[in-house]
Amino acid sequence: MVRTLSILIPAYNEANTIHLILEKVRDVELINGIQKEIIIVNDCSSDETVAAVERFKDANPTLNLTLFNQDRNQGKGAAINRAIQLCSGDYLIVQDADLEYDPEEYNLLLKPVLKADADVVYGSRFVGANPHRILFYWHSKGNKFLTGLSNAMTNLNLTDMETCYKLIRSSIAKEIKIKEKRFGIEPEITAKLAKVKGIKIYEVGISYYGRTYEEGKKIGWKDGFRALYCILKYRFTN
Repeated sequence: MVRTLSILIPAYNEANTIHLILEKVRDVELINGIQKEIIIVNDCSSDETVAAVERFKDANPTLNLTLFNQDRNQGKGAAINRAIQLCSGDYLIVQDADLEYDPEEYNLLLKPVLKADADVVYGSRFVGANPHRILFYWHSKGNKFLTGLSNAMTNLNLTDMETCYKLIRSSIAKEIKIKEKRFGIEPEITAKLAKVKGIKIYEVGISYYGRTYEEGKKIGWKDGFRALYCILKYRFTN
């Protein structure tokens, strides 16, 4: 039985949008009466991210929300790792502090858990009839290449390994020793999940409202090369 979903939000210089995503997370009503736990890890932001979160928390005193501040900037992977250790829900999902992913779709990822006792559910941006913002051709090609290589290494048949939306049974996530500090966390987690004996992994289609670099997108070509390295590294190491 799923009683609580932990929503993990790594945040770095997201003062302009974090209150908007928090409003969406607050307003979504989860199916089967599942409760929400929100864990925000501020990765030593240099803008007003902390102030924005604290204002939102003060305005919503009944919301189960925890803010943790890293003592130095360590990267998205490190922030997620910290949030995983702090959370107490039955399942967890990462929610970026921008507006690229829609919290209303948590319920899409929860359905395989409730119907088939899934351990992990990936939210794919490349399948289904949900809206997807049209942006970068080479990003999509690179993503599909990395997903294909990851599949070859893990023997999975995912369509979107790099997706932010990975809903994971918390007891499994807490056993994974995350080493990557930045965006290499996605192939690392996928490789390590694939090694869990008897794990049940599902995938559902989700929407995607991507940002341009001018709008604050942070991932770059160097992260793509790191992802390539991580796919190979974590296939052959624990």
